Amino acid sequence: MAAEPDIQPLPVQAAVSAAPADLPETTLHALEHLQSRFAGDRMLLRNGGRIDEVSPSHYRVRGISASARLGDVIEHRSASGARSGEIVRIGPEEVLVAPYERNADAGIGDPVFIQTGRGAAPHASWRGRVIDALGRPVDGAGSLLQGKAGEAAAAPLAMSRQRVTTGFRTGVRVIDIFTPICFGQRLGIFAGSGVGKSTLLAMLASAEAFDTVVVALVGERGREVREFLEDTIGAESLAKTVAVVATSDESAMMRKRAPDMAMRVAEHFREQGQRVLLVLDSITRFAHALREVAIGVGEPPVARGYPASVFTDLPKLLERAGPGVDGAGSITAILSVLVDGDDHNDPVADSIRGILDGHVVLDRSIAEQGRYPPVDPLASISRLAPKAWTKEQQILVTRLRSMIARFEDTRDIRLLGAYQPGADPELDLAVRQVPTIYEALTQTPQDRVSPDPFADLARHLRSKEKPVDEPVE
Repeated sequence: MAAEPDIQPLPVQAAVSAAPADLPETTLHALEHLQSRFAGDRMLLRNGGRIDEVSPSHYRVRGISASARLGDVIEHRSASGARSGEIVRIGPEEVLVAPYERNADAGIGDPVFIQTGRGAAPHASWRGRVIDALGRPVDGAGSLLQGKAGEAAAAPLAMSRQRVTTGFRTGVRVIDIFTPICFGQRLGIFAGSGVGKSTLLAMLASAEAFDTVVVALVGERGREVREFLEDTIGAESLAKTVAVVATSDESAMMRKRAPDMAMRVAEHFREQGQRVLLVLDSITRFAHALREVAIGVGEPPVARGYPASVFTDLPKLLERAGPGVDGAGSITAILSVLVDGDDHNDPVADSIRGILDGHVVLDRSIAEQGRYPPVDPLASISRLAPKAWTKEQQILVTRLRSMIARFEDTRDIRLLGAYQPGADPELDLAVRQVPTIYEALTQTPQDRVSPDPFADLARHLRSKEKPVDEPVE
């Protein structure tokens, strides 16, 4: 008995290509129409399973383990409609899914299907728009155009990156003098809650040196989103800004995906050769979302409740910022780091500090004195500052730091009345000039942008100098 032939299904596109040349034109049109209906990500059949266990933050699905991959997006169909989630763990018989919606409305036996495609793809027309962590518009301004889907996100290879060579002015005097920033740098703003991180971030986001600004608001209060975008950033800067929003009441998966979506948008514009500013507020809440998801899948905590995967995912995200390959632009990343309990040795803060190219420390005691931005110039550092300073500026900043350190170290002595003018000329100079320097560095979002902070500082110091009395004849 002859063996049956091995029959393989012929793809629709191949069927159209292999059609005989003498087929009627109406038949060819019918084949082309059929091909267009099912081209791309649409499929006649999809692999699916059913929910067999539900918890407040996850649910388990049987029947799709063989075809599932970590990070796959699934569609869950329930009585209230279709919902989506992400596969976060795969077992031999079942997979664990973290839903994107806070209320997944999942029930035992509900069908679940693996979605195909790469999701939203950034497009140049996204500038001026506000989107969520999945790339869906939330500003009521209509649908978004989709760009060309690219490869999976990854940092450029180390030896293919451009070098960081050029500094720029942010317009914030204390930053431009003590911790200047370069194009392609990654800088963290470290502070406790309520010290002024968001205000300083908004001042930095208004810098005119960038072609596109991407703002990611992760875990922020919902009522502050419009205030931040419309009032603090302003309509002029908002026109070149793409905002990605995941508020504090959204699920951990949405807060986890928001920085990734913001980075994908920034990478898209970097590939177009643009200079991009990425503002992320805050990276700590991203770490909290990572912790929530990781603990939900059973990872053990290793450092103050944080599982080990948190400290793996942080550099994966942050290394994607920076200069691109030759011919591309750069992503300058400015991140706020919420220091829990004002403890700057918190595991997340300590890990991020080692990844970034510099850190700005906001001090609560400085804010209580009414000095804004409350930057501590002695604790803040920019690893790329020598590329932004001239040699004369570097010498001047070193002298300023020394003078401020001398002033702060002797504060208790002066309060006790033990300071005697004339005994130490360097201390006399610090006592006379440091308060004036602090006054010159004070700046609010409503103040004018400082194009030359060193000239402004010198002008302020000269205006405060006491004239020497003329000798009396």
